[in-house]
Amino acid sequence: MARSSSLSIRVVEGRALPAKDVSGSSDPYCLVKVDDEVVARTATVWRSLSPFWGEEYTVHLPQDFHHLAFYVLDQDTVGHDDIIGKISLSKEAITADPRGIDSWINLSHVDPDAEVQGEVCLAVQVLDDAGGRCLRCHIRQARDLAPRDISGTSDPFARVFWGSQSSETSIIKKTRFPHWDEVLELRAAPGAVAPLRVELWDWDMVGKNDFLGMVEFSPQTLLQRPPNGWFHLLPFPTAAEDAGGSLGALRVKVRLTEDRVLPSEYYRPLAELLEGSVWGPVEEDMASPLALLEELSSGDCGRDLATRLVKLFLGRGLAGNFLDYVTRRELARTADPNVLFRSNSLASKSMEQFMKLVGMHYLHEVLRPIISRVFEEKKYMELDPCKMDLSRARRISFKGVPSEEQVRETSLGLLTGYLGPIVDAIVGSVGRCPLALRLAFKQLRRRVEERFPGAGHEDVKYLAISGFLFLRFFAPAILTPKLFDLRDQHADPQTSRSLLLLAKAVQSIGNLGQQLGQGKELWMAPLHPFLLQSVARVRDFLDQLVDVDEGEETGSPTRALVPPSETVREGYLLKRREEQGGLTPRFAFKKRYFWLSGDSLAYAKSPEGQARVSLAVRRIRAVERVDEGAFQLPHVMQVVTGDEAGAQRTTYLQCKNVNDLNQWLSALRKASAANPERLAACHPGAFRGGRWTCCLRAERSAAGCSRTHSAVTLGDWSDPLDPDAETQAVYRQLLLGRDQLRMKFLEDLNPDLVPEADTGKDPGTTDRPPPEVLARQRAAAAHLLQVLEDLDRAHEEFLLRL
Repeated sequence: MARSSSLSIRVVEGRALPAKDVSGSSDPYCLVKVDDEVVARTATVWRSLSPFWGEEYTVHLPQDFHHLAFYVLDQDTVGHDDIIGKISLSKEAITADPRGIDSWINLSHVDPDAEVQGEVCLAVQVLDDAGGRCLRCHIRQARDLAPRDISGTSDPFARVFWGSQSSETSIIKKTRFPHWDEVLELRAAPGAVAPLRVELWDWDMVGKNDFLGMVEFSPQTLLQRPPNGWFHLLPFPTAAEDAGGSLGALRVKVRLTEDRVLPSEYYRPLAELLEGSVWGPVEEDMASPLALLEELSSGDCGRDLATRLVKLFLGRGLAGNFLDYVTRRELARTADPNVLFRSNSLASKSMEQFMKLVGMHYLHEVLRPIISRVFEEKKYMELDPCKMDLSRARRISFKGVPSEEQVRETSLGLLTGYLGPIVDAIVGSVGRCPLALRLAFKQLRRRVEERFPGAGHEDVKYLAISGFLFLRFFAPAILTPKLFDLRDQHADPQTSRSLLLLAKAVQSIGNLGQQLGQGKELWMAPLHPFLLQSVARVRDFLDQLVDVDEGEETGSPTRALVPPSETVREGYLLKRREEQGGLTPRFAFKKRYFWLSGDSLAYAKSPEGQARVSLAVRRIRAVERVDEGAFQLPHVMQVVTGDEAGAQRTTYLQCKNVNDLNQWLSALRKASAANPERLAACHPGAFRGGRWTCCLRAERSAAGCSRTHSAVTLGDWSDPLDPDAETQAVYRQLLLGRDQLRMKFLEDLNPDLVPEADTGKDPGTTDRPPPEVLARQRAAAAHLLQVLEDLDRAHEEFLLRL
């Protein structure tokens, strides 16, 4: 039984943040930490005290994580960034509500004594002898302690308290990974009972010592289950330190999903039911798993469910059939073609998630060059006279401030100068559009034509496709490139306005120009001629897009959205290879361009370089962060590889920022997840000057002093598919509607329990389906409930075995 744990995190927005800059504003961003490891950093929102981020992350975790923290900081161009405040959420707080957390939370002050991290390894014995009771505390080592000194290290020592007795270990200088291996003995009167507290401190020559963390054990634990192993360090117990809103608040959405995935054979009955649903008629399908799930889908849970279902059917080679099923259900209950797919139904959400899963690489190819131009050129564009800032549009000439008409003409030229390449890239992308996406659109068009035939509905078949491709894919990506991985940072206010104008134009083209001149934005009228010219090209593009042979795709099951040979990440990194001895200067890092695929990590001097050096992904043993103190450089990671003889080599890579580091770490860990002989521990420092910079041990072959984090990865569109894990998630969702299903079909529709005379309707006017259809629905409901009960029993049996 495999265990899975993942955090769905959304950093939504902040409000009433304090001003940290002399301008009376701040440039806020958020750091997201899981057990004191930074897993994500939002973009900086410039000059705002009420920033909106809207950034989402899925973090795959080990089962034993303890807490999640959000730090809000103000970015400064010179000097260190200012800490505004933080939110800390324990695992227990996150799991208190199965729906997770979705609320505004006041920021708290950051107390240095509360900022503890790391673990301590110890073994405790309580012995009774003629002299009384003796407690022996073997302090072995600690790891990943907080850096308290300006050098990025600490000078740790341990202090043990038991009753009225105390004792200390020796001080180990300049390390966050101390090895003491000392036994401290404390004595008490016979039968004495007292808790044990072990505190770790950073020794300072001047001033008071800095607190590093503590662990505490009750007398009952000491006598019945004496501690022996690694223990997570905790801060001093204090009351909740809410700043009362004086530091502002942060709105976050967090949900923890923990599950045990059974072997595949246990999911086969449910999988067969799900697969069978997509082949049946939608008119009488009220009791199938998919029909029930559609009733349960709403809000963010509905989007997550749609993603799960799309991944499940993709993994089984039936994504097209699933999308056809939800499309038929949507069409069957839609009478007005003008509102078709405009709601957040399961059909709309499923197609939207399908586009993101199979079409993200296509989106990047089409839009990235133009979006990059907009960001780099930073041109001022504005058509709305109410928002026009003439001082910003001042031209470098002797003519002074331009008029509104001049700004409008200049902006129109700039907008069409960007829109032209965008439309050209889209209509010329038929050959690059994924085959699965083209087939899905072809099937969608066929179903729409069947439901709304005739010349009066000629546009509906185009609007159904463009509503998804333009309104739910291209336009949102143009509006918020950061959320679609087109850019690393959010746009500044001026660029953001330019992107909004471009997104509105693309949206109008996707609507085939039907709403031009009908809304409140009449100031968009200068663009209308260009938009109407583009509509005809888009129609031709949509015709070509669905002109594809259905026999070209086999529909066979797959576990990978991205073939092993295809590049999943690329970019410049600074590289250094481990050397035998000698001090490593900072300039030993050389700039190289890297490509990562499922097979290899390759690099060359430039993107055009033909002489590439490759590291086989199957040789990777660990991918971990490196302490800044190792090379006096930030954002460094190490890739540890092993050869057939067992010899290990380490390649050090420096990334451009913390997000780049997290994304490379995640991509490399996922690519090497199935490798055998992965390391459980490694050194987060470097071997320099005859010793490891992290734990100060002098043997190059010394065992790693910090555990590896191979289970910590970021979810993204290129993740491998796991139909069993998706089926388990769908099973959990179905459990929420089990009672609803039982009441609806096995009680309310039971003629023995609810006679027709009680309905108050004439039997000839009843809304109930025919008896034979009703019988099939009840049988389907009973079958589904039995499958869910069988899975319940399977989970209980596995838990008993464990």
